Amino acid sequence: MKKVKKETKITDEELKSIKEQQEQVNTSLRNIGYYEVQKHVLEHEYAKLVEKIETTKKELEEKYGSVSIDLETGICTPVEDKKVKE
Repeated sequence: MKKVKKETKITDEELKSIKEQQEQVNTSLRNIGYYEVQKHVLEHEYAKLVEKIETTKKELEEKYGSVSIDLETGICTPVEDKKVKE
């Protein structure tokens, strides 16, 4: 590696290349931040949906008992208790 003994200047092409690379790094970092925020928002939306599903399941179980529901037809089929019968 060559050691510079006095102040020197890189070429305009080298400077342009370095600036472009730095801008690409900055753009990538901004995009990563944006996608992290989007991920966080989607995780919260997902958690709310799961909570809503659980509430609906409880409501339906109170009304119909333990059933399996065909999502195409809405037909409820009783689910047998998984406990071992003695």
